[in-house]
Amino acid sequence: MIALVEAKKGVLKSGMGQCIAEMVAAQRFNREQGMQVEQVYGVVTTGTSWLFMRLTKNLIEVDNCEYFINEVDKILGVLMLPFRNLTSV
Repeated sequence: MIALVEAKKGVLKSGMGQCIAEMVAAQRFNREQGMQVEQVYGVVTTGTSWLFMRLTKNLIEVDNCEYFINEVDKILGVLMLPFRNLTSV
């Protein structure tokens, strides 16, 4: 599960609170529906810079790195993390 937020005024940190709120809401919604989601990933972006977070139980982790659009390989690599354990059917 991934929550994606557009940062306002081009400042990544301005979108962190909204993203965390969406991550917690997604976690709670799924729990109420009987689905246990172990981790919820969050992304805040200006379109040219990216910041990643992860919610596990009640712990928010924020990636120390800010990724830029010219690092597409790194951005795609981080975005693939939630899907790394999936298998083809």
